[in-house]
Amino acid sequence: MVVVGHATRPQLDLTRAQARRLISGQVARWHGLRVVRGLSTPRAIDAVERNPRTLAVVPLRSVGPTVVAARVNGVDPIRDRADAVRLLVVGDVMLTRGVPDAAAALAPMARFLRQADLTVGNLESTLSTRGTPTQGSDSFGGGPDLIPPLRRAGFDAVSLGNNHAGDYGETALLDSVRALANSSIEPFGAGENTASASRPAVVERGGVRFGFVGFNAIGETPMAGPEAPGALSLRMPPRTGPLAQSDMDSVLRVVRRTARQADVVVVLPHWGTQYTHRPEPVQRRVGRALARAGADLVVGGHPHWVQGVDAVGDVPLLHSLGNFVFDMDFMEQTMEGVVLEATFRSERLRAVRLLPYRMDNGSFAPRRVAGAAATRVLDDVWSTSTGPFAAR
Repeated sequence: MVVVGHATRPQLDLTRAQARRLISGQVARWHGLRVVRGLSTPRAIDAVERNPRTLAVVPLRSVGPTVVAARVNGVDPIRDRADAVRLLVVGDVMLTRGVPDAAAALAPMARFLRQADLTVGNLESTLSTRGTPTQGSDSFGGGPDLIPPLRRAGFDAVSLGNNHAGDYGETALLDSVRALANSSIEPFGAGENTASASRPAVVERGGVRFGFVGFNAIGETPMAGPEAPGALSLRMPPRTGPLAQSDMDSVLRVVRRTARQADVVVVLPHWGTQYTHRPEPVQRRVGRALARAGADLVVGGHPHWVQGVDAVGDVPLLHSLGNFVFDMDFMEQTMEGVVLEATFRSERLRAVRLLPYRMDNGSFAPRRVAGAAATRVLDDVWSTSTGPFAAR
């Protein structure tokens, strides 16, 4: 049995004696929080999801990502088990233009990222400049020399399903895909044609096969076609027109196919409106469809600010993690974000944590923050979250 609290509240730290008192029913309130009693496990979890000032005692096997299990004597009953597999997902990674040193920007978080079983992010630049810039000063072109710093920082796979993978044209896009494919970092989300761009990165850790799918809803990078290089794409508001049902059907087929290849499906959409904490309504619609098609986790990017979290059953839908490394120092919100820590046991997602950070001025190196700084970032996330992730 474990004590669980609301997803928006800090994880409880209990001594063994305190945990025993709560589990045995000796206390009805704990530091101003109500401890629910006499309910079935589903109703107890529902009570916690609905009210941030509620705790419940439930079997460990029933705990999922919409509640947070308390630590006991410093031990997390889910994350610290020997059979747990820990996935980290970061937001937009852009290591060129105004970022002076890619390796230095990644270094402060490298040890933390390497400690996970699997680390994934959205690479918002090319790895080749063999072509003409397509977006002027907003063309983000790097070279294959960015791969060693990414690998040393712990990255196992990166999405190219975004609006900057095509910044130097088709040749540079294909160079980037090949450079990653020839390294130990798996690319996904873009390729030489639709079939290649739709191919997931499948990586096994702890006996669990993870399948990663990425797609671009922002435009600028060409849409991959049967014989045309580009990104797996979905036309939808606010940037690429009304929601194209044919595109959505295609992406959903990719998700269903990936669910047959992998035990866990993680989808990284590139979508939404920049510089706002509020997701577009269509993101929620598409996110629900992705979950119904077999996604176990949906983690968006592109807005450059953190956005809210929804839940589709037990499938968390994170609309934006914010920038991870990006030379956007013109507003506070573009210099901070959250790392998603997702913990799996076997094939089941059992816990999610959002770990706030802030980039240094000048180097754009992210560093984890705590206290009031962390609370401020998380409050921005919860401000537009819904369901069990809403701070009521």
